[in-house]
Amino acid sequence: MVMTINPFSRGFSLAEMTEAINLVPAPYARIRELGLFRSQPIAQRQVLVESRGAEIRLLPAVEPGAPASVAAPIERKLKSFVVPHIPHNDTLLASEVAGLRVFGSAEVEPVVQVLNQKLEMLRAKHAQTLEYMQAQALTGRLVDGAGRLLYDWHAEFDVARKEIDFKLGTNTTDIMGLVRQAARHIEANLAGETMSGVYALVSPEFFDRLTAHPAVKEAYQFAVSQSPLRDDVRQGFRFGPITFAEYAGAATLSTGQSARFITEGEGVAFPLGTRDTFVTYFAPADLIETVGTLGLELYARQVERQDGRGIDLYSESNPLPMVRRPNLVVRLYSSN
Repeated sequence: MVMTINPFSRGFSLAEMTEAINLVPAPYARIRELGLFRSQPIAQRQVLVESRGAEIRLLPAVEPGAPASVAAPIERKLKSFVVPHIPHNDTLLASEVAGLRVFGSAEVEPVVQVLNQKLEMLRAKHAQTLEYMQAQALTGRLVDGAGRLLYDWHAEFDVARKEIDFKLGTNTTDIMGLVRQAARHIEANLAGETMSGVYALVSPEFFDRLTAHPAVKEAYQFAVSQSPLRDDVRQGFRFGPITFAEYAGAATLSTGQSARFITEGEGVAFPLGTRDTFVTYFAPADLIETVGTLGLELYARQVERQDGRGIDLYSESNPLPMVRRPNLVVRLYSSN
């Protein structure tokens, strides 16, 4: 139980409702499970990101007394991004809980159960929306729950998108060579960032064609400590320096259309264990009470209706999933 008090007998404060909805376990999807995006609370509704050239050059040796080499000025660029505001509301009506009582007593626990169910649904919707936004950001595009493009991270940071054509329809394609190319591109562009490995989330179509390719099939069949005939290796199959995992996530947009998290027939490779590449900023709620405070992932509050027939439940999230180094993600696709 998250709530233990009858909401019709005592109002919950913003802090109590927010704590309650954040205590509801979020439906964990692949990106959340990977822990890829670091959460960063902020106190304003805009994010200022400073990028600067971090190229490291070796220092030359000179004769004693000779002029020393001089550090060149570091070019800095400052960009501002607005944090998306995502509100969602529900209503708890007296008619929904009228006459509900715990059997053999006068307790109103069923009222609390109805409230908890509504909080769980609100939590699930926000969690699904965040997963979708993070998945899209991972491919280089920040898209909201209506499918609208908010930011193109490659364009914002003036970085060319790296794409590798695996040509899975050609039996002679050097798949291992392309896998190494993707991993080496990521390694070459770390520029001071850290990583623990390279991971790839791919669509079911890409995964099936990859594992069926002659250059991969044998390695797939004899995967260490795994057997495709016994285990579900779609959750992580290591081939060379990259672990490939199938991601069939999909959601229904606010427009009613279905949207896949990974485009059909494609995939995206990225580094794991980074510090500042993948960040989700959380801004405070659009309320007087939260001005100047650090943002939380999710907020909830209740307002009793003047006619006394119910309570309006308000929730909101203000997330900005950002890929600060979009040159560390690689689009994988097959042209045949």
